[in-house]
Amino acid sequence: QPQLEESGGGLVQPGGSLRLSCAGSGFTFEYYAIGWFRQAPGKEREGISEINAGGDSTNYADSVKGRFTISRDNAKNRGYLQMTGLKPEDTGVYFCARSGFFRYGPSWYVPSEFDVWGQGTQVTVSS
Repeated sequence: QPQLEESGGGLVQPGGSLRLSCAGSGFTFEYYAIGWFRQAPGKEREGISEINAGGDSTNYADSVKGRFTISRDNAKNRGYLQMTGLKPEDTGVYFCARSGFFRYGPSWYVPSEFDVWGQGTQVTVSS
């Protein structure tokens, strides 16, 4: 069965960096777009970034543009989220998910189109 598993979270000081990884198994990874999402305590899940199946198109939330970079390695069945310039408001549980669609533009995040989700990895930005 298709599965996704996140790793790489942790505690980091403001201004620091982390690289999250999303490992896919049980499906043909290169056929799907991969998205990253986060959920902070008491807040709704937020779409952070998405990369298309081929890895040549990306979307970002305004809150992370210029600080986060999404990428993927289809040969390794992995997606990545490089996070730099981390802020306390970036704290939350980060999830990756797959989608059979990739939408261009600011309305890219359609939660119902992401059908397989990982369990999440905690990112805490604090001094």
